Amino acid sequence: EMHSVTGVQTCALPIFWNDVVLAESESFETVEGNIYFPLSSLNPEYFTESATTTGCHWKGTSNYFTVQVNGKENPDAAWYYSDPKPAADNIRDHVAFWRGIEVSA
Repeated sequence: EMHSVTGVQTCALPIFWNDVVLAESESFETVEGNIYFPLSSLNPEYFTESATTTGCHWKGTSNYFTVQVNGKENPDAAWYYSDPKPAADNIRDHVAFWRGIEVSA
């Protein structure tokens, strides 16, 4: 089974929600159409750990962050794999986003 995994890219990308930059990085990973940003690129004031987890047969168990901006909350809007399976090791310490959070090229 083939998975879409690409290497590090090199152009600065910000992530926005409610007109606030949640993260910005020149390096990121793309897996299955999702862009994963380094954990170190997050503005931590907007993220709180969630109790939610889900499983992927080839990436492992994902954990979630709830995003909070200007009094608005977006539950489980970012996810990461704290201990990914070997096939997904390139997204270790990286975070992806959904639920209306946008990448701006």
